Amino acid sequence: MAASKKAVLGPLVGAVDQGTSSTRFLVFNSKTAELLSHHQVEIKQEFPREGWVEQDPKEILHSVYECIEKTCEKLGQLNIDISNIKAIGVSNQRETTVVWDKLTGEPLYNAVAAPVSPGPSDPAAVVPSGSSVPAAGASSVWLDLRTQSTVESLSKRIPGNNNFVKSKTGLPLSTYFSAVKLRWLLDNVRKVQKAVEEDRALFGTIDSWLIWSLTGGASGGVHCTDVTNASRTMLFNIHSLEWDKELCEFFEIPMKILPNVRSSSEIYGLMKISHSLKAGALEGVPISGCLGDQSAALVGQMCFQDGQAKNTYGTGCFLLCNTGRKCVFSEHGLLTTVAYKLGRDKPVYYALEGSVAIAGAVIRWLRDNLGIIKTSEEIEKLAKEVGTSYGCYFVPAFSGLYAPYWEPSARGIICGLTQFTNKCHIAFAALEAVCFQTREILDAMNRDCGIPLSHLQVDGGMTNNKILMQLQADILYIPVVKPSMPETTALGAAMAAGAAEGVGVWSLEPEDLSAVTMERFEPQINAEESEIRYSTWKKAVMKSMGWVTTQSSESGDPSIFCSLPLGFFIVSSMVMLIGARYLSD
Repeated sequence: MAASKKAVLGPLVGAVDQGTSSTRFLVFNSKTAELLSHHQVEIKQEFPREGWVEQDPKEILHSVYECIEKTCEKLGQLNIDISNIKAIGVSNQRETTVVWDKLTGEPLYNAVAAPVSPGPSDPAAVVPSGSSVPAAGASSVWLDLRTQSTVESLSKRIPGNNNFVKSKTGLPLSTYFSAVKLRWLLDNVRKVQKAVEEDRALFGTIDSWLIWSLTGGASGGVHCTDVTNASRTMLFNIHSLEWDKELCEFFEIPMKILPNVRSSSEIYGLMKISHSLKAGALEGVPISGCLGDQSAALVGQMCFQDGQAKNTYGTGCFLLCNTGRKCVFSEHGLLTTVAYKLGRDKPVYYALEGSVAIAGAVIRWLRDNLGIIKTSEEIEKLAKEVGTSYGCYFVPAFSGLYAPYWEPSARGIICGLTQFTNKCHIAFAALEAVCFQTREILDAMNRDCGIPLSHLQVDGGMTNNKILMQLQADILYIPVVKPSMPETTALGAAMAAGAAEGVGVWSLEPEDLSAVTMERFEPQINAEESEIRYSTWKKAVMKSMGWVTTQSSESGDPSIFCSLPLGFFIVSSMVMLIGARYLSD
């Protein structure tokens, strides 16, 4: 019997998509952007103390090798020749900090991850001058409690240091970014201190750790990062595109441990065999693309023009708006970051970034805390039953309000309740809340950029909810565009890798970027209704402010009442309504 023939396809490109909860390896056809195969491995998060989040760098590396090997096996079963994989891109969770020994390849401590938060930082970190600042730990869900004291110490050293840092990096002085985590490691971990003293230590974000390890590790691995990841460290000057000597002196970081900064699309090195893991299916394939996860999604969504924006809907929402070749500094609490630099000799593009703290998290709260739904998918069914919130508004300010308000005293409220209100209306209001929060960030971006958004491109797990997508179009009063291929983050990394000089299998020319089909949601309400609903939402937001107070009295601390679960107030309100109804009868 003759052996089956291998499928003939265009050049293929692989992408490592390394996130906080899992690692994936995906392989795309560079001519059609079709996803051919992938494999996913979940990874653990460790919480050694409250507010501390860590991961094992070796577990992350092993998961990458496992995903590559398993995906190659799956391609073989599909009769696809893996020798046709011409390049590999890397997309990664940003800010997570690793320090390792360059002689042994061993991590010197766990990877110090960002707080369990989709937002850029705790509310206090980017509060505009003159605003109130909450006590340290006031919103422990969002703070990296390990490094909060480090930030407080740094903030005393230079008057106006927040502007000093932000003017160079586009970022506020915050626990969220890598420099503070690295400073903590240097101050508190003896193995790290000793390795630095003996010139054995290397620092990097997850991309640096992976690229160094995959290209040989202690036997000649390439120690580098790209501009998008470097721009999230608080050590990188986003104007000169270099590590900043003054910032390194401010944070007391030795520059010798920092990786070389490269563009997002060039050959960094070649894949090497891992003898210890018996992994080497893609030995010799160039690693030629590297982007932080949100920048990768921006590229995967093909937002290459000034004013184009994408929103990723997950636990929270990440919004990035391409501002072109100019650095736009926000007056509304947004971050300025490097969007991408797709080639050594190509220009750098910048972005404004904002985030919605509570998006998918509010659906999980309805499921886990109130028991309104049993699975997250049920929310769409409930909302569809009524098709309206019936005047009910839900402000999920569980840990304060973030951009553009930066109001740490706010807490979640549900208002506009009547005797007619039921769980379906609350479900609908929860979806509307995600959309209203997104509009607030986009309004801030429009004010900062001066470029009104013509449409919003979307991705992420929540975009499968068609009611949510239609609501978003209605509330923004612009079209919402969703790609049919949802893996935009991995696709962006693959595009950068395939387009690199010396690889050249993926064209980024506009006429060649039409392979991915789109689903489009047009506004179905008139502009006046959209504005009325949005203005009522803003009224509800104002009602959510000022709930937390630090005052106390002999009879007790009134902030205790503010910290009661929102469900308590919902249930109490409904009990009173029902009681009133029966009394009136």
